[in-house]
Amino acid sequence: MLNHLPVNEPAPDFMLADINGKTIQLSEFRGRLNVVLVFNRGFT
Repeated sequence: MLNHLPVNEPAPDFMLADINGKTIQLSEFRGRLNVVLVFNRGFT
């Protein structure tokens, strides 16, 4: 079962590798107006 966040609540902080293998943390983007996340399933 997926846990959903309430509307207008901040997303929990997490770290993922970008397309170049560099680790990116969501909190690095705090304070920016918009952040778009794209998850590519099966991409390695």
